[in-house]
Amino acid sequence: MPPELIIFDCDGVLIDSEGVASTLIARELTGLGWEMDADEAMRTFIGMSIADMVPMIEERLSRRLHATWRPELAEKLVVALGEEVELIPGADTMLERVNAFGIEWRVASNSSDEEMAVKFARTGLSRLTEGRTHSASSVIARGGRPKPAPDVFLAAAASAKADPARCIVLEDSRLGVTGAVAAGMTCYGFAPHGNAEPLLAAGAKAVFADLHEIFGVLA
Repeated sequence: MPPELIIFDCDGVLIDSEGVASTLIARELTGLGWEMDADEAMRTFIGMSIADMVPMIEERLSRRLHATWRPELAEKLVVALGEEVELIPGADTMLERVNAFGIEWRVASNSSDEEMAVKFARTGLSRLTEGRTHSASSVIARGGRPKPAPDVFLAAAASAKADPARCIVLEDSRLGVTGAVAAGMTCYGFAPHGNAEPLLAAGAKAVFADLHEIFGVLA
């Protein structure tokens, strides 16, 4: 039986944005005194919301960040993402095939609504994603929590009136897999570069190296 709903993560699944974000975050944190490169930033913060990054950074620096740091970083990310991100290969044709199957789908991300808007506009996915996106910031505004909590996945399912047990999720981060499993959903990992172990350990049922492998589990 096909799922009632497919939920896709944004960064690392549909949009190749994690390198852009990690480069910016590494530069910002190095300026604050936490020296790191983009690779370390990606390993440390992959899948995290800015809200959850802040206490980690403050603990490492042993001081509070300025009140404007978080919104200023968010603004810088929107600019960089809108200028530099690219599409994950095959993401557009994969979504079009899902539509052809007649299966509802949503995007659930720890990115903000503004970040997703510029990423989808730059890559041409806006025509497909309009009205289908759910962000951590919108969930937090209603008293919820970002991934690894299940809230953003449950919000996506509620918007489609779908039973969480009949939803499948495609995620590329350990935090995302954890949240999807906590929501009672079947989660598949996406690891095009072969780093499948953390996703399987977090509860992914299987891990794909190509987006179109998802069609093997839709029957």
